[in-house]
Amino acid sequence: MKPSSERRLERTKINDETRYFTLEQASAVVVAIRPLVSEMLNLRQSILAKQPEVWPVVAKAAGNGGSKIASEIAQEFHRLDAIVREIMATGVILKDINTGLFDFLSLLDGREVYLCWRYGEEQIYFWHEIDAGFTGRQHI
Repeated sequence: MKPSSERRLERTKINDETRYFTLEQASAVVVAIRPLVSEMLNLRQSILAKQPEVWPVVAKAAGNGGSKIASEIAQEFHRLDAIVREIMATGVILKDINTGLFDFLSLLDGREVYLCWRYGEEQIYFWHEIDAGFTGRQHI
């Protein structure tokens, strides 16, 4: 495990500026991204549902132009990528695309923690230490 100063440096390099959320700010972002997360999860499910049918097609189509299903999945992947980028532009950290799990970097008593929200939760109810992850969630 890297020291927190190194993790902070990596985060800064990615974002150029570390953004900390208050509970109120993170809650406002949740309201804004909830429809995007719903669409993201629906697209993910659609792609997974087509997976058994499309992989043989993709393998065959690599050299001969593709198929309708491969084209649909490519469009879904493109939309999924756009949604993830839009969500990430808010400063939230996508932790698990399978469940719609997100962290918001915050400060608690002068130390970095994450406010934690998972799609389906009405609001942000939990926080956890940077190194604790989902299993270390504590009620706010």
